Amino acid sequence: MTVVAATKYVRPDDMAALAEAGVEVVGENRVQDLQAKHSAWGEAFRWHFIGHLQSRKAPLVSELCELCHSLASESAARKLTIPALVEVNLSGEKTKSGIAPDELPGLLELYPDARGLMTMPPASDDPEDSRPWFRRLHELAERHGLRELSMGTSQDYRVAAEEGATYVRIGSVLWQRYHPA
Repeated sequence: MTVVAATKYVRPDDMAALAEAGVEVVGENRVQDLQAKHSAWGEAFRWHFIGHLQSRKAPLVSELCELCHSLASESAARKLTIPALVEVNLSGEKTKSGIAPDELPGLLELYPDARGLMTMPPASDDPEDSRPWFRRLHELAERHGLRELSMGTSQDYRVAAEEGATYVRIGSVLWQRYHPA
């Protein structure tokens, strides 16, 4: 399993703490922040994009990252040139990105370099509430012959690991550990 340090709230100058701590893989949510941080720290980390991917920003993500965790549209698939994980909105929440499970076959056909799936379960204070969503994503990936699963954040990464995550996106917990306020 790979821990992806989510750097959404980390300033470019503060990335030094992650490098000094031995963090190897970072994930950024916003393309403009990715560009700024990559400019300053490009060789220090392996870069993943973990935020909502807009098709017009897919070429820059392709240039700066080794993996995109959030492919969720045909238009972005046509412009992305790196391996990706398809983001699936299992809960059907309108506030979450991702495709519906029944749209997965079409996107996989369009984007043969999809290596797995990603999901964000409904928000909950209890990590166990995420388990059925992670299990469902694992089952969906198996049905489509996909090996990689990006699921789990600071609050529920242990449950995600138990359910087969190959990537967990850790932000606040990691940052508090290596850069206390």
